[in-house]
Amino acid sequence: MLVEEVMTREVISLPPNEKIETALRLLHQHHIRHIPIVNDDHEVIGIVSDRDVRDASPSIFEETAQPAELDKELKTIMSHPVITVHPLDFVEEVAGIFYEHEIACVPVTQNDKLIGIITEKDVLYTLIQLTGIHEQSSQIEIRVENKIGTLPKVTNVIGEYKLNISSVFIYPDQKDPSKKIIVFRIQTMNPMPVIQALNQKGYEVLWPNIPGITE
Repeated sequence: MLVEEVMTREVISLPPNEKIETALRLLHQHHIRHIPIVNDDHEVIGIVSDRDVRDASPSIFEETAQPAELDKELKTIMSHPVITVHPLDFVEEVAGIFYEHEIACVPVTQNDKLIGIITEKDVLYTLIQLTGIHEQSSQIEIRVENKIGTLPKVTNVIGEYKLNISSVFIYPDQKDPSKKIIVFRIQTMNPMPVIQALNQKGYEVLWPNIPGITE
């Protein structure tokens, strides 16, 4: 899935010389956590998070706190340079960026102009959609040899039962590099016939692991 399919296009942005107070008001008003900072050409030059604003705001517990702190310009607290992504990047790549750089949001730019924003919540929701977990379905995990042609053989077994496959995920077996784990989500609430057929074909079903299913 591409970034342009899940990004928020109506982005609230501010110039670097705007006051911290303005950012604080917009964050609360629109229930957002990040505001990109742009120059006159609408190019992203920084980003401000709710934490940045909170840390720069006077504490309600300090009697000597000066409201003048909120009059400071955003360029004094913004993070820069900013990691950005392109609308044709894959959402999975954005998830990797979030993990690697320990961030929760990236602006989306095209021709160096801000056109959207994508957050960790957007990515998480997208991954949930990709797994098919939001549909009525059953999950089956099997361990297979890492050989060419294995996946279509397994899907043929499922196809014999006229069942739709909502999603397929494949990842390496941590215990045995020569094998893969295939996770299917199939549209049925009774996966027992499929599990029994997979076992009879010699596939190792890891989940659900039901004793006596092959009997």
